[in-house]
Amino acid sequence: MIHGKEVFEGVEWRIRVADGSSEVLVQETGLARKAWLRIKGLISGLAFKVWMFLKRAWDMGVNDPKKLIHCIKVGLALAIVSLFYFMRPLYDGVGGNAMWAVMTVVVVFEQTVGATLYKCLNRVCGTCLAGFLAVGLHWVANRSGESFEPFVVGASVFLLASVATFSRLIPSAKSLFDYGAMIFILTFSFVAVSGYRVDKLFDKAHQRISTIIIGTSLCIIVIMIVCPIWSGQELHSLIVRNMDKLADSLDEPILPIMVSGCVTQYFNHRGVCTNSNEEADKKLQGYKCVLSSKASEESMANFARWEPSHGRFNFRHPWKQYLKIGASMRSCAYRIEALSSCINSEKQAAEFIKKHLSISCLKVSSSSSSTIRELAETVKTMKKSSTIDLLVGEMNTAVQELQNDLKSLSYLLNPSTIPENKKMKTSMEATATVPLMEIIPVVTLASILIEIAVRIEALVGAVKELAKLADFATHDDKSKQTKTKDKFVPDEKQSEGTMKAFQRV
Repeated sequence: MIHGKEVFEGVEWRIRVADGSSEVLVQETGLARKAWLRIKGLISGLAFKVWMFLKRAWDMGVNDPKKLIHCIKVGLALAIVSLFYFMRPLYDGVGGNAMWAVMTVVVVFEQTVGATLYKCLNRVCGTCLAGFLAVGLHWVANRSGESFEPFVVGASVFLLASVATFSRLIPSAKSLFDYGAMIFILTFSFVAVSGYRVDKLFDKAHQRISTIIIGTSLCIIVIMIVCPIWSGQELHSLIVRNMDKLADSLDEPILPIMVSGCVTQYFNHRGVCTNSNEEADKKLQGYKCVLSSKASEESMANFARWEPSHGRFNFRHPWKQYLKIGASMRSCAYRIEALSSCINSEKQAAEFIKKHLSISCLKVSSSSSSTIRELAETVKTMKKSSTIDLLVGEMNTAVQELQNDLKSLSYLLNPSTIPENKKMKTSMEATATVPLMEIIPVVTLASILIEIAVRIEALVGAVKELAKLADFATHDDKSKQTKTKDKFVPDEKQSEGTMKAFQRV
């Protein structure tokens, strides 16, 4: 008797023989069905990957519209320069060398105005200088005779290429003319060597220089007219954002994280700082963004020097001072990183020692953050602050209080040295001598906070120097009153809340 039943990938047949035993024979899936399942899986996987790519691209365009604008401008410039091929009169003017204009647009078009101007001017200058020298060399080589012409060309290529390459190694020249030197080497070698076999070298060099000038001019027009993105403005905004991130890492008044939050948890005996909030985690890593922004700052400052006056920035705006401000911020960020490691260390101080230093440590972190926020507002509005000196004074006062509390810790190591008229009114009067290893962690934390405050003073000096060089505006009496009413009153309320939090600690 034969019984059959259908299974998932085929038909299973069970055969019962005379002795009562049974055997199962499974028919394998056909090759066509296997191939179809494999192709279906590949198509569905490919479609999913394409969909995820399009979704990420859409999110990137929504989050950063400047990238989308840059793509549109590149397409616009290429479409316009293509007219030299499509329109007969323009094609007859430049001939087949119109492709050099297209290649120039692709090579020199950058996202910001400063970067595009840097490449365009360097390319034009390098091409023109190399072209003129190569044509002059070709004339001299022709006059030297057919036998000496290869040696003259080879020696000149060796000499000028070596000198131009050496200039790229000089830091001051590299920041301004690195791209131009590379174009000079390429153009000179190409024209000088090809001139040995090509007739009418002057006409070909003239056409190529003309097309390169056309391409660079078109890039400059498009980049400056269609939604221009200025390197100077980007650098200015980057410095302001980094200051805000540094202040958030040091003390966030709404979501207590990093220093203020972790120090609060540290002094409240809750262990290391943990926070699962995604927004809080981003602010926690704010100082790391400051540490990794050096290359971007230097690049933007270099390109900003090529830009004309725009907005609040004139042609001779002190862009180098922004690099000094960035260096001061990174100096603070390094100490915040050390502070984070100290807070999350496995070795912790005694609880009553934490309590002894809690209020002064929190005051230093809060006042330091307030100072950085005021500096960020100063740079953002390009107006001199009328309260920065007051905030620095409050920070120094908090530092002095912390130093006094640190000095009083020496009595814990030797209680017999406490003067009779300066007995501590806390529970530490009856405390036995504390081991040194239980004091080191909190003393290290306090010393790092003091060093952060010192480095913030250097940052204040750098911002004041920028305000002087850039001629920041000053607040008149009316604006000061408005600022006091609109800004400092809420801060006073916030300070009261902070002091209450200190008292609870």
